[in-house]
Amino acid sequence: MSSNDLRSLHYAIPVEKIRYDERGLVPAIVQDYLDGTVLMMAWMNQESLQKTLETEETWFWSRSRQELWHKGATSGHIQKVQSIRYDCDSDALLIGVEQLGDIACHTGERSCFHQIEGNIVSPPGDALSQLFQIICDRRDNPTESSYTCKLFAGGDNKILKKIGEETAEVVMAFKDDEADAIAGEVADLLYHTLVALAHHQVDLKSVYRKLQERRQ
Repeated sequence: MSSNDLRSLHYAIPVEKIRYDERGLVPAIVQDYLDGTVLMMAWMNQESLQKTLETEETWFWSRSRQELWHKGATSGHIQKVQSIRYDCDSDALLIGVEQLGDIACHTGERSCFHQIEGNIVSPPGDALSQLFQIICDRRDNPTESSYTCKLFAGGDNKILKKIGEETAEVVMAFKDDEADAIAGEVADLLYHTLVALAHHQVDLKSVYRKLQERRQ
C-alpha cells in the first residue's frame, strides 16, 4: 500500500469515531488480504490504531502487559497492512494484511484459529487456498494411494494432458448449458490447474496478486 493510500485510509478510518469499550479497546480481526484466511484476533486502542495507520504494520494493545506491541517485532512475522474496515456499529475492525513468513500464530501455525477441540485443522479461508495446501502436502509427502500423487509422479506429461482433457470437457459442458455439469467440470479444471501450479512451485497467492493488480 502506498503512503497516499494510507492517507486516504486514515481519513476513511476516523480514529476518534471508533466506538471503544469501557477499557478504551476495540477488537481487531486480522485476515490475509488475498485469500481471506482469518489469521488472528487482538485488541487495539486509539494509539495502536494510529501507529498501525502511520507505520503500515499492525500494532496492538496487550491487556496482560498493559502496553503496545508490534506484531512480528520479535519473530519477524510482520503484518503489512493493505486495508482497514470497521463494522456498521463502528465497534470492531477488520484488517487485511500481507503476513510475512505466512505465520501469524505464536505456535507456528498460519492462523490462530487452527484447533477444534484440540485437533489441528485448516484455518478458515477460501476453498481454493485450502485445496492448494492439501495438494502441496501431497507433493511433499506422497502416498501410493493418492490420485494427486500419481499425477505428480507422471510429471508434466500427465499433468498437462489432464488439463487439456479437462479444458475440453469444460467447453462441452458450457455447450450443453447444464449448470451442475458446468460447475463440476470447472471444479475439475481448477483442481488440475492447482496441481500444475504446485508441480512448478508457483504459489497460488502469486495468481491472486495478478488478479488483484489487474482489478486495480
